Amino acid sequence: MQIVYFTLVAAVLYLLANWIVERIEVAAGRRFQYRSLLFFGILLTLALVSFHLIRTYTGNS
Repeated sequence: MQIVYFTLVAAVLYLLANWIVERIEVAAGRRFQYRSLLFFGILLTLALVSFHLIRTYTGNS
């Protein structure tokens, strides 16, 4: 069951990270040259935090 949680959360995090990058670009008023690095940093941070929470709350540490 844990793999289902990881898969669903990963899909949501991908969309959320993309949305965050777009909001940052709109606020800056331009498209960033290294957009993929910004996206990767946001996605990695969100994934590490949320996957840790999933492991904690499903009882597998």
